[in-house]
Amino acid sequence: MSGSTTIDGSDVLIVVDVQRDFCPGGALAVPRGDEVVPVINRLAARFRNVVLTQDWHPAGHFSFASSHPGRQPFETIAAPYGQQTLWPDHCVQGSRGAEFHPDLHVPQAALILRKGLARAIDSYSAFYENDHVTPTGLVGYLRSRKLARVFVAGLAFDFCVRYSAEDAQREGFTVFVVEDACRGIDVDGSVAATRANLVALGIACISALETA
Repeated sequence: MSGSTTIDGSDVLIVVDVQRDFCPGGALAVPRGDEVVPVINRLAARFRNVVLTQDWHPAGHFSFASSHPGRQPFETIAAPYGQQTLWPDHCVQGSRGAEFHPDLHVPQAALILRKGLARAIDSYSAFYENDHVTPTGLVGYLRSRKLARVFVAGLAFDFCVRYSAEDAQREGFTVFVVEDACRGIDVDGSVAATRANLVALGIACISALETA
């Protein structure tokens, strides 16, 4: 049953962007972001199938406020693909900040999916870049392995987790967001908006304790 949260071989855990720059002390720190690490470590141990995503921007990425003279982080601009929040420089390819949190321990993860590589477009979702058209290849990967249910955890709840969950549902997967294994950055009420949108779409928010 899709409503059951008992984990089996057709389920996959997607661990979103648990990287140094999104944790306290990082360039784009999510408040209490490091708190997800022990929860995710325990949760991931229940899954045979795990995917890790990694924000992996080139220097000078379009989403960086520093690429737009006179603009500040957390302002919004119009981009060719829609509205774009501007961020501090973060998760630059090969930098210490782009590394996974040192305490994240998911040795069975079979795939590390890097996103945000194209300089001219951001990529929140693990499935599509922010034009909602250009795929990352994750859909094909999951389908080729006959994985039907997606559990999403990580950072940040109101951006990369949200859009990963929404895109997974749009592609026909049953989706659960493990909310206590997420933390939000909350830009202009984005956490509340995320919760409302997940409810409207019928995407269940569960706790890690609800999986077994």
